[in-house]
Order: sequence, then structure tokens, then C-alpha cells
Amino acid sequence: MTIKTGNGPSAYLKAIANDNSLPIEQAALDLWLKDLQNPLRWGVRPLLQFIFAILLHLTWLFKRLPLPQFSAHNSLQKLICWFCTHFVSKEANLLILRHYATESNVLNFLAANSPNSGFKPVQLYPKCIADMQHASFVEHDQELFRLFAELGSWHHPKQPLTPQQLNWQHWQSVDMAQFEFTEKRTQWLDFESAHALFMCLFCLLLTREEYRDAINGFNLDQSIAIRIGDLMGDNSLREMAYNKFPHYLVGPWNLGQRFLMHGFFTEHLYAYLQQRYSTEKTEV
Repeated sequence: MTIKTGNGPSAYLKAIANDNSLPIEQAALDLWLKDLQNPLRWGVRPLLQFIFAILLHLTWLFKRLPLPQFSAHNSLQKLICWFCTHFVSKEANLLILRHYATESNVLNFLAANSPNSGFKPVQLYPKCIADMQHASFVEHDQELFRLFAELGSWHHPKQPLTPQQLNWQHWQSVDMAQFEFTEKRTQWLDFESAHALFMCLFCLLLTREEYRDAINGFNLDQSIAIRIGDLMGDNSLREMAYNKFPHYLVGPWNLGQRFLMHGFFTEHLYAYLQQRYSTEKTEV
């Protein structure tokens, strides 16, 4: 057996580059595969995650003390945007911008096809890093909670909706060409390393309730999958959700992986719905 060496993708990366068993758009897959090949992800990230995981738990403990609560949403978002503009890689930044759009689409589709139609659509579709100073991560979380509260209790439909009944009114297909991005030489940090650096800052500059809610909001992924699965008549969608059981509140343990898997979930569900949208648009 001959073992080939080189600087190209490994055999496993080549394998997953062609694996579309789970729905995912090629643009997102290409960005993620390039991010995976960032040397810092394999060399620096483990050390960063170890150090900042300890610091995160200490910050979490500090925020749980019986002290006056404080938050600094604007300062937090300005720091994030500045850091993303100067140090976070192009691939990671584009994945962040895609996440806003994919989750906004998924939530709006769920709301538009739910029995309770009295809702305000999510309008978080930033096209550049500067837009995130207004479409903040805090607002991103709060819009999810607001929409779930507006939709109220879920009543499982006896029959899935037909293609003609599906409402795509608020659907906005993600067009990578619409994202505005100027790459700098200093932008070298991969997606997961960047998240490790910001975990403690989020915990410090949000109130303890805001941060606790934010890191537990991932668990609504299962609820979203169940509801859309009911609407589409496809129970397999719930298998896409890594974060589950929203009534069980968790702390910051394993936050990096749960955060990343939330991103994958929205990409998978968006791609699944986009395929249906494209098919039905073609048939009309």
C-alpha cells in the first residue's frame, strides 16, 4: 500500500466534501471545509478553548453572585464587529453572516405556516460585518424568543400542509454575492477559535439571565425541527437537531460544540427548505 503525502485535503475531508446525506448548500460546505484546513484550528484552538473554558466558568460564577447586574450590549457588539473586521477569517465571517440569514428564514417559514399567524417577521439579514452593530447577537437571540412567545403552544396538525398550502411569503434565498466583504491580511482566525475568545466577553457583558437564556436558546432547535417536520410531513427533520430538550436548562459546559452544532442545524434545515422552495417555484 502506498501512502500519499501532500498539502491538500486529507482523505476524510475529501470524503465529506462529497457527502450530501444531510442537506447543505455547496457555498456553506466550501466555507466550512476551508475553515477546517486553517492550521490555527488544530494548533491554537484547543489551547484557547481550554484556557477560556476555565475563565468562562469563573465569569459565570461571578455573574451568579448576589451583586447588581450590568450589561453593555452596544460595547459588546462593537468589540465583536471590530474583531471580526480585523482578525477573523473571511470564511468564518461569511459563515456568521449566513447564519443570520438561514435562521431568519427558518423562523419566518415556521411562523408563516403556523396556525397563529399574528406575528412580526424576523428582519435580521445583515450583508456585512458593520450591519451586525444593529443586527446584534443579542437581538438575534431575543427575536427567537419573541417569535416562540408570539406563536404560543403548538398543536400538532393531523395532516401535513400540501405544497399549495405552504406559505413562502417571507422567504429570502441566501445569495452569497450580496455579502459585502473586504479581506485583510490580519484576518486569519478560524471560526471556533474566534468563538472561544468571545465566550467570556458575552458572559461578562450580558446580565446573568440574558446569557443563561442565550446559551439555552440552542435547545429550541429540536422544537423548531419538530414543528417544521409536522408541517412538512417529515419526522426525520428532528434528527438534525443536536441541541435538544429545551425545558432542561444547562450552563456553559460544552458551549463551543453546542454553538457550532446550532449553526449546522440551521444550515441543514435552511438547505432542506430551500430545495423545496426551488422545486415548487420551478413547478409554478
